[in-house]
Amino acid sequence: MLVNDFIMEPDEYLTPSYRISPFLTEDIIINKYLSYSDTCDEYFLDRFKNRSFCYTTNGREAINIALSKLNLKSNDCVTIFTTTNNFYISGCVTKEIEKFCKWSRKIEKNTKVIFVNHEFGFPYENLMKLKNYNLPIIEDCAHSFNSNNIENSVGKVGDFVIFSFPKFFPIQIGGLLVYKKKYNVNFKLDFKQKNYIKKVISFYIDKIDDWSKARSKNYTYLNYALSSIGIYSRFKLKSYITPGVYMFKVSNNIDTDLLKKFLWKQGIQCSVFYKEKVMYIPVHNRLKKEDLDYFIECIKYFINTR
Repeated sequence: MLVNDFIMEPDEYLTPSYRISPFLTEDIIINKYLSYSDTCDEYFLDRFKNRSFCYTTNGREAINIALSKLNLKSNDCVTIFTTTNNFYISGCVTKEIEKFCKWSRKIEKNTKVIFVNHEFGFPYENLMKLKNYNLPIIEDCAHSFNSNNIENSVGKVGDFVIFSFPKFFPIQIGGLLVYKKKYNVNFKLDFKQKNYIKKVISFYIDKIDDWSKARSKNYTYLNYALSSIGIYSRFKLKSYITPGVYMFKVSNNIDTDLLKKFLWKQGIQCSVFYKEKVMYIPVHNRLKKEDLDYFIECIKYFINTR
């Protein structure tokens, strides 16, 4: 089916690939031939003054290392707070916690750690207030590498701060664990992997503010275009926020699971924000207007034909 010169319901072997991550297939070769650089070390040393950091394979590994340093027992609890306080929490987070102890979405008598998920680039706003619990705090900034809140406190409150590089950079692996120096973290990533991560992040690190502007521009464009069919963003975009995805609300008559399956068949990575009539799609800086138009046409086609 051809709609405005976009192919709908293509052959399964001829679908495009639009990821939440800005990583593209061409980056495999680009990254391979980048010259080694460790200038990202200087960036992180300046950004995280008086704290230490280590590179990890991914964000999950960083979470695991952080939890391993907090002397958790099986009957202890990690309390998870999120930006929306929605039921949804990634299994990547809960599965790591379950290796050590229990978890809850509220403060329990046995809560020993607070885990804050800055959801999809939209940070938790009352971060400083959590210090009143006098508990160790882990900040999950996987989607919030260049986002902040009104307190300007993102990545500054946690005893540990987690980053996932593929969420923001065109790379397939890599995470960062930032931690207070009182914790004895002696994790060392494989030398070759660490150097690969460092050369890629170093090459792109001075572009992050431009990327943030591009993401915000894409978010605004999608929001304006989709509003014409009664679809609106779940989050209000603010000047200090860099969106990790475009999250949108749909009407009650739209089956989000079916829309998710359809968009995946169209080559668009997406998911459902469960317990709400909400979904999310890519919004990263490498998407052009025409790519966004494709997303819009796919959503319109689904609504009009179901």
